[in-house]
Amino acid sequence: MVFVGMVSVSAIIGWITTRTVTSVYEGILAAGLTAAPNPFTDVAPLYYARNSAIYVVLIGCLMAIVLGAQATLRDRKQGTSILVLTRPLAIQARLLGQLAGIGLVLATVSLVSTLISWVSIAIITGTPLGGDLTARLVGFAGTSWLLLMVFAIIGMISGLFARRESTAFLVPFVVWSGITFVLPQLGSAARPVALLNPVPAVPVAGDSFSVLSALTGPLAITEQFKTTASVLLQNDLVVGSAGAGVLVLAIFLLAGLIAITVIPRRKIRSALHD
Repeated sequence: MVFVGMVSVSAIIGWITTRTVTSVYEGILAAGLTAAPNPFTDVAPLYYARNSAIYVVLIGCLMAIVLGAQATLRDRKQGTSILVLTRPLAIQARLLGQLAGIGLVLATVSLVSTLISWVSIAIITGTPLGGDLTARLVGFAGTSWLLLMVFAIIGMISGLFARRESTAFLVPFVVWSGITFVLPQLGSAARPVALLNPVPAVPVAGDSFSVLSALTGPLAITEQFKTTASVLLQNDLVVGSAGAGVLVLAIFLLAGLIAITVIPRRKIRSALHD
């Protein structure tokens, strides 16, 4: 709900900004102080959805971690896993079923957010989005879902292996921080506050930075997501391929699914030490 709320607030902010700037522009134009065109006249419609990318990284990923960790922690706390293990059911099927449920929740959140963005942009621009722009918005939602599922799996695995409930949440939060803030800095030397932008950090020229960027770039999946999101949402300041980012996220998701299938049964029944 927080994530959906932030998307709604972002749309409202975009609408208020457009109305305010347009009103000021019309006043200056009427006074004969400028002949420049309205700065929002040639703005791409998907411009108003660009900030959604940072909400996915900052709020959506943490939400996915919590959902994943809670799913496996709940079984261990309530002893449900012990009962499940008495049934002729592969434990991997249980874990994949939980992941499927989380995936459905995340897909619903992504689709609702996309619908809100679509309606908001249509209201702001005064015209419904066409097929191509709608497809781009849906593609952004799908890419967001891939990223969120990766962090949901990280949360699930942490919930299975952690000895304490607090650790089950702390470890994936640290992993998220490293992926989101530490890895991008190694190849770009960007300030942490710069990584809060919805566009990826720009690599710094130089032999050492180029090598670090090449090594850490594929691992910084949040930056890969930002690049893909920027391309899909028609941000001309970002050059790259949307397909490359989607491929990287898909590989990480596949690796997570494989990791779940090889988790030993004894980890499912292990008790918490809280």
